[in-house]
Amino acid sequence: MDNNLSRRSFLHSVSMLAAGTALAVPFTGFGMNRKMRVVLVGTGVRGISFWGKRLVEQYGDSLEFVGLSDINPGRLAFAKQYMGVSCPTFVNFDEMLTKTKPDLVIVTTKDSTHHEFIIKGLEFGCDVLTEKPLTTDENKCQQILDAERKSSKNLIVGFNYRWSPYITKIKELLHNNEVGEITSVDFHWYLNIHHGASYFRRWHGVTENGGSLWVHKATHHFDLLNWWLDSDPEEVFAYGALEHYGSNGPFRGKSCRSCAHKSKCQYYWDVTKSQHDMNLYVKNEHHDGYTRDGCVYRNEIDIHDKMSAQIKYANKVVVNYSLTTYSPYEGWKVSFNGHKGRIDAWLDIPFMSKDNLDQEALHSAEMNQNLDDMNQEPLVVHKNFDKPQFINVVSERGGHGGGDRRLHDKIFKNPDAEDPYKHAAGIRDGVMSVLVGVAARRSIERGAPVKIATLTDLKPSADRT
Repeated sequence: MDNNLSRRSFLHSVSMLAAGTALAVPFTGFGMNRKMRVVLVGTGVRGISFWGKRLVEQYGDSLEFVGLSDINPGRLAFAKQYMGVSCPTFVNFDEMLTKTKPDLVIVTTKDSTHHEFIIKGLEFGCDVLTEKPLTTDENKCQQILDAERKSSKNLIVGFNYRWSPYITKIKELLHNNEVGEITSVDFHWYLNIHHGASYFRRWHGVTENGGSLWVHKATHHFDLLNWWLDSDPEEVFAYGALEHYGSNGPFRGKSCRSCAHKSKCQYYWDVTKSQHDMNLYVKNEHHDGYTRDGCVYRNEIDIHDKMSAQIKYANKVVVNYSLTTYSPYEGWKVSFNGHKGRIDAWLDIPFMSKDNLDQEALHSAEMNQNLDDMNQEPLVVHKNFDKPQFINVVSERGGHGGGDRRLHDKIFKNPDAEDPYKHAAGIRDGVMSVLVGVAARRSIERGAPVKIATLTDLKPSADRT
């Protein structure tokens, strides 16, 4: 095999990731004459399901897992069984790289450690695919930027929301200049009391672990804004506070299982009802001390639970953004104001939708990769001096609005398809989405706006084309 040719073919394939339905064209390992050798580091629920079991089941003809790594040997053992693979497992990541010599490293560890494995993978000579967010602060962003520039390898960021048909329709309308040049945006995201509370039960409740929800969750939202507007953020001013969860609660314990206030706490969550969570997390707590059903009122929680930011883009668009973590319903709304009109879009807002799905089941349905639930969802294009136009868009419930499978198909099945709306996300996309959240945190700390250009050596561009 011509290694240089294979390398060029792989990089070309990665750079051509596109949205839409993949063509069923079989191939092996992005131009290689063998299956791609893949390793996974981080065997939490997202790693072993979306980036694990699903790849094994759907793309086994083009890739093979040659190693799994995690600091928790119990989760490793369960991951191997759950994914249905026969590869070796490693507590030591460096040992895994040396012994397995992979082509691709998939990083799904705790957010604060992403940079370690991304950098090691690049330095070892592997291409790297990381779960969002890329990392958690500006210093780690710069370290990744430096490592990627020194490497001849490629870094992919797994932004799945971009690939949803409904969200892609918004991009299409903006791309076609349907309401003229965009001047401002209102974007509001609501996490309900079930899904929102889950972040405060887990390691995400501590800024040191996940960079706060400004980064862990909102990186999705900021990436969508950057992509929709095709411009980089320039300045951020933000407000935020912890007022609902954490030490604000009336009582607290270590975990829901051991809590004396089960009958009184509205946020009590019974992890024993999920056999999957019991097998993956509870049975392996003794290895590393991680508690999956932590108290939402524990004192160590230090992330904001209400968040609002104003973001000025390099192309002069101004965005008003908010994230709520204890809403009675889950969903989002976005409005684009242009010189010639306005676009309004929304998903899962109960009083704006015919969907009456139980709020507790909503997130589980979204995460379900096998859910076949398609419907029509409206958005509105209202041009000045004209009547509003309602456009019905095919929308999917499972797999993050259909984005998950489209992202996978383009990476592992048909990466050479055209990408007219530039769905493919690389290092600049990953860094810029993180920096908005980092700037918001810094703005709250300083009580002043923060320039994105002061955080890393990446300079905001008005037109990302």
